[in-house]
Amino acid sequence: MQLLYSLHMRTTISLDDHLAEEVQRRAAARGQSVSSFIASILDDTLKRHEPEQERLFRLITVGEDGVLEGINLDQPRRLETDEDDRSWRAKLDH
Repeated sequence: MQLLYSLHMRTTISLDDHLAEEVQRRAAARGQSVSSFIASILDDTLKRHEPEQERLFRLITVGEDGVLEGINLDQPRRLETDEDDRSWRAKLDH
């Protein structure tokens, strides 16, 4: 006697109302349950996904006189947070 087990993971997701309505509409149009529809869409998407090659870019950190002012290569996260701060200040000023 052979026993077959189907493993399913139950999970809960949160969707915006408009997205949930669209999912329900499309699932109904296919004659599927919402759960089955989401599983098939995810499965199709994951099968098609191919890792993208990393895009190379040129990071300019020096000028004619060496390292540009305000750039500390030992603190790369600082560059990110400083840029975020400038961006938010610009939005608040408008």
